[in-house]
Amino acid sequence: MATLVTGGTGFVGSNIVKTLAQRGHSVISLDLAAPDTLVKAYLEPWVSQVKFVQGDILDQEQVERAAAAGVDKIVHAAVFTGILPEIEKARSRSIVDINLMGTTNLLELAGRLSVDRFVYVSSGSVYGDDPGLDEVLHEDTPPNPRSLYAIGKYTSELLTRRYGELYGFQTASVRLGGPYGPMERITGHRANQSLLKEWTANVVRDEPIEVGNREEKRSFTYVADIAAGVCAVLDAPSLPHDVYNNSSEEWTTMGEIVAVLQGLHPNLRTIDVQEKELSGRASKMDVSRIREDVGFVAEFDLAAGLRDYLAWREATGFIE
Repeated sequence: MATLVTGGTGFVGSNIVKTLAQRGHSVISLDLAAPDTLVKAYLEPWVSQVKFVQGDILDQEQVERAAAAGVDKIVHAAVFTGILPEIEKARSRSIVDINLMGTTNLLELAGRLSVDRFVYVSSGSVYGDDPGLDEVLHEDTPPNPRSLYAIGKYTSELLTRRYGELYGFQTASVRLGGPYGPMERITGHRANQSLLKEWTANVVRDEPIEVGNREEKRSFTYVADIAAGVCAVLDAPSLPHDVYNNSSEEWTTMGEIVAVLQGLHPNLRTIDVQEKELSGRASKMDVSRIREDVGFVAEFDLAAGLRDYLAWREATGFIE
């Protein structure tokens, strides 16, 4: 039997595929995009454990064919990350179709196969986007999704829970907080990029970084920890809850990030741009539940994550 991962050639999805393979899973990666050279190189050490299937999650027949060889677990990570306002407006219907009907198609498959567990890869965006609020977000904090992307994430959480109840398979949704790291790149369904992707690209190109308010705080989570947390939920013997936050516990100012980058690359130059503002909510996610329920603790602090990310960029020549 194998674990099916949707969106397996994407940013978070490819890291989940890698972590599952490292843990001994046989993995079927289902994605609309075929694996490019970067994906193939990233997963090459585990090529014997990964089968790539190109298919559309909106096509139920293609979804069924991807699982024909036998699947007992599903990680649904495929998503249209249409967060940028111009994309949200121009492709509203596509965002809703992919992010809701795609989830439904995978849940229909899970019900037919009676899988052992279905994990939906959700997002901290379900809590809403209210810059300036400093509260800690717990899994029982009332959701307040505003964008079509966030609405789709929260609705998919509810669909996942209900399908599991109806068809008798175990489910969980994992809300990700601020992922950054290897394999983040612009694709047809992911145009927006993280701040740390932008800044590390500047580092490897020997260009200055633009810095706004150095006292502004955010949490950033290295994607290896994102993937490891998702896999810990997938493989846990039992799950007392069906929603988990997965985020760094660090609460970091922009100035502290700059200091870490300059420690790694002392020649890094900065340009102060006072009007530059960060998007997203200025609050942190509590991760005590995932730690207590499944024993997951993030491995990378900010310095270790940035060091590893820059090493990957330099080793692969990825400067985008």
